[in-house]
Amino acid sequence: MITKLQSFIDRIKGKKIAIIGAGISNRPLIAWLYPFNQDLTVFDMLESDDARLQNTQRDFTNKGIHLHWITGKDYLEELQGFDLIFRTPKMRLDTPPILRELDKGVEITSEIKLFTEVCPAPLYAVTGSDGKTTTTTLISEILKEAGHTVYTGGNIGTPLLDQIAKIRPEDRVVLELSSFQLMDMAPNPNVAVITNIIPNHLDFHLDFAEYIDAKKNLILHQTNDRVLVLNAEDPVSFDLNTISKAELRFFNMKDQDLTTAYREGKALWLKKAEEAPKHIVDEQDVLLPGSFNLDNILAAALATLDDVPLEAVESVAKTFKGVPHRMELVKDVHDVRWYNSSVDSSPPRTIRTLSAFEERHIPLILITGGQDKNSDYSGLGQAILKATNRIILCGQNAELIRHAIEKESAFMNANLSALQITEVDDYEAAVKMADRWSMPGDAVLLSPAGTSYDRFHHFEERGEYFRDLVTSL
Repeated sequence: MITKLQSFIDRIKGKKIAIIGAGISNRPLIAWLYPFNQDLTVFDMLESDDARLQNTQRDFTNKGIHLHWITGKDYLEELQGFDLIFRTPKMRLDTPPILRELDKGVEITSEIKLFTEVCPAPLYAVTGSDGKTTTTTLISEILKEAGHTVYTGGNIGTPLLDQIAKIRPEDRVVLELSSFQLMDMAPNPNVAVITNIIPNHLDFHLDFAEYIDAKKNLILHQTNDRVLVLNAEDPVSFDLNTISKAELRFFNMKDQDLTTAYREGKALWLKKAEEAPKHIVDEQDVLLPGSFNLDNILAAALATLDDVPLEAVESVAKTFKGVPHRMELVKDVHDVRWYNSSVDSSPPRTIRTLSAFEERHIPLILITGGQDKNSDYSGLGQAILKATNRIILCGQNAELIRHAIEKESAFMNANLSALQITEVDDYEAAVKMADRWSMPGDAVLLSPAGTSYDRFHHFEERGEYFRDLVTSL
């Protein structure tokens, strides 16, 4: 029997193929395509003398992959005469050169779209405005705990198309999918999860309605033998149940006639339709703080219900240290837990993270500060003061954070003289100061409330640097 993969490989023989962008998702795509078709043209907006582009080109040449390159400011003007075009995820379909080729009947696809079409294994797909990376990772870890071979990728940062030959029908694939990726997709995942939908990425989408429409694409083509997991407390995503043909499961809901997962009596519960509830785990035993992380566990439990025993969910909930740079537990040093949340590149993200520690009444030392991006700091001062009185400022926006604390302390009748608040020049000094202040039972949290660009290339580099400092204690 000819597989979908082999059918695609046969179809592209002798075709002219364009790949737009030589970034993280398309580099493995190019290497995978080349043995099947050497007529590949790569379009990239970087100028020909850019060191990053030259390094990428050199890497391909050293691997024996010889490509046509079109680069620079007007690189898309030559996007003509191709049979198949792979777009980069953040390229809109109404970009004039793309629209021109669509009108000609040229097939436009993407690495992730093609992967979902040819993947031979059951597919779990997760999208949402918040929590999708953590939920994707939890599902993967739960499936692994139950003994499955699991491939995790998509927007989480790992392209999978170049691994397609290794994936067997009995394996499991878990994808995080962004609104950018979903805009031209029509997948039929075995299990779809939407964590929530709130306004996001409106610098890319025309409006909130278009953003919702992109998320809808995850579920519009699911058949009635599939599963859809929705958040009953999020009105926008919950309303999508009306357009779904799949079996519906809801978290944050308790209903006798439905399959649901919920919190009750400081524990997490799962209940199949018309069956008695089953205990998943006590909230106090969940390693990751934050009620939003309890939501993520509930969603993952419903998603994996048909594939794992409930004990696998419990085990992962008790041991999962978090996704790198997202409230990641780095190390326990002398009964002090150090957390890396370098992804918190705005005040709202830091506010959300701080709420998790406040909920659990964890004594906290906060390391905060990064580069400002014209953010609104409203509410940050109150969130900090509710969570801690020990604050280490380090970054370009340190004074903006200090001002928010001082301004909002008046609303809380907080005694500023009782605060331990200091500003340091670098992360080495911040970690040393936090280590000196800390006592057994404390937590130390990096949550910058700003971007990394004052000191680092990206938030991952910032988090890795912090992690290295902590692990060396």
